[in-house]
Amino acid sequence: VQYILHCAGCHQSDGHGATHSGIPDMRGQLGHFVKVPEGRAFLVKEPGSSNSALSNTELARLLNWMLQSFAPANLPADFVPYTESEVTALRNAPLDDVAAARATVVTRLAERGIAIQ
Repeated sequence: VQYILHCAGCHQSDGHGATHSGIPDMRGQLGHFVKVPEGRAFLVKEPGSSNSALSNTELARLLNWMLQSFAPANLPADFVPYTESEVTALRNAPLDDVAAARATVVTRLAERGIAIQ
């Protein structure tokens, strides 16, 4: 329910996004983001997450659900779910430049041989 209320407006009910509008497809890709610290932080700090009305506990729960739902095969074997305290710390340091932050994540993943659209 939280996903439908807070995320599906942009990312669509199945996570396919709206690539023609710059909203990325999360399916099969989202799990890669938690493979690098910058990506893990990005998922919390991006405006849809950081500015949502969700509590930090709810956001942690939602992000963990999204990772398991949209990209379980791409999660690292040692994946540690988000916690309330981690979300709180990351949310208190919002992004200055979302596009640049995402580009950094994409570059870090590319350095590991992981291509993200």
